[in-house]
Amino acid sequence: MKQTIRALSVAIYILWLIIIVFTVTAVYSATKLAEGVYFGQFETSTSGGTMTLLLPFAIDNKGLYDIADLNVTTILKEENGALLSNSSTVVDLIVSGRRVDREHNIAISIENMSSSSLSRLLFNDTDLSIEVILALRYALVIPLKISTNYTIPWGAPLHNLTIGSVTYNDTRMTAVVPLSFENHSLFSLNGTIRLEIWDTDDELIGTSTTPSINVSSKTPFQTDLEVPISPGYGTFKEVRLFFDISIFPPGYGPVVISLG
Repeated sequence: MKQTIRALSVAIYILWLIIIVFTVTAVYSATKLAEGVYFGQFETSTSGGTMTLLLPFAIDNKGLYDIADLNVTTILKEENGALLSNSSTVVDLIVSGRRVDREHNIAISIENMSSSSLSRLLFNDTDLSIEVILALRYALVIPLKISTNYTIPWGAPLHNLTIGSVTYNDTRMTAVVPLSFENHSLFSLNGTIRLEIWDTDDELIGTSTTPSINVSSKTPFQTDLEVPISPGYGTFKEVRLFFDISIFPPGYGPVVISLG
């Protein structure tokens, strides 16, 4: 009986020793984890109506144990707190002593930006906040989570959209409408803009469409658009703009600008 108790005591001692060694080495290795986490610079690409922010990252597992279920999550919001994107990238396993390089994609739908709650992002520069959350299981059992925040500038594709002073030619029965904006975004704008003039009787009295435009990133745009006007028109009230631009929803609009 004494031998059984002695053997059990030795087993318990060895078990506790294993637990202590594992805990100490795991904690030490976990402290090295932050030294092996790298985030690169954001890059941008566009496809259809979606803009994608590409965030390169690397995990260099310098510890003694494997990393499992690595999850990189980004939460992108505009300055008033409205959610723009919630994206995740998962890496199943990073073996001890190995480095993994990945690219995390943050997709931003321009169609979502054209909604009433976010349409200001099409016309106004602002700052966007990105929370980056890194979660994982260290040594397959220890859950860890770290987070950081970035602020990145947002450039509006239709910044300072303006209708200048409209002039009317009685002989030609046309109105000349100066239209201008600055493309502060990171992508080009390709397509056409349709313009409607409405009078104070809420009647459509003239419409015209720009030739195909190509406005590069960080470039201003200006044109004087001739609009044929219906006979017997009333006083000009407003201009309504519709955008058939590649990255916008088809026929996005109307964007109403008062002439009063």
